[in-house]
Amino acid sequence: MRAVVTRVSSASVTIDGQVVGRIGKGFLILLGVGPEDGEAQCRRLAEKALGLRIFTDENDKMNLGLEQVGGQVLVVSQFTLYGNCRKGRRPSFVEAAPPQLGEAMYERFLGLCEEMGFPPQHGQFGADMKVESVNDGPVTILLDTDQLMDTPRR
Repeated sequence: MRAVVTRVSSASVTIDGQVVGRIGKGFLILLGVGPEDGEAQCRRLAEKALGLRIFTDENDKMNLGLEQVGGQVLVVSQFTLYGNCRKGRRPSFVEAAPPQLGEAMYERFLGLCEEMGFPPQHGQFGADMKVESVNDGPVTILLDTDQLMDTPRR
């Protein structure tokens, strides 16, 4: 699984002109799922993303996490994080999970956010969404379970 975690002062997701998710200070998480991803990858990514300490403290150091700043989470599915641009100019998305697995892992990630104390606002899997954010910093972190995992997939 892959995630782009952006520290934001606000973010929202709109579908068909209707705002379906909105947060203030917190994390906008764009989430992509690979074809071999399962529960272990989902849990590890949720723990890592939600545990990031990327808010500044009184000494202007990145030492604070979501809990310390009362932050919120907005999660948006983003299969294009698995776009392969090695050949040509048009990305290939064959490295992304099939929709059924992608949606299941996306829903599981949302559930894990809730379980970990950060009920997420979110988009809709597979929908055409408009995402707006006010990046704070800007601070943007890339996470990939291929680099985070100590154990084999599934």
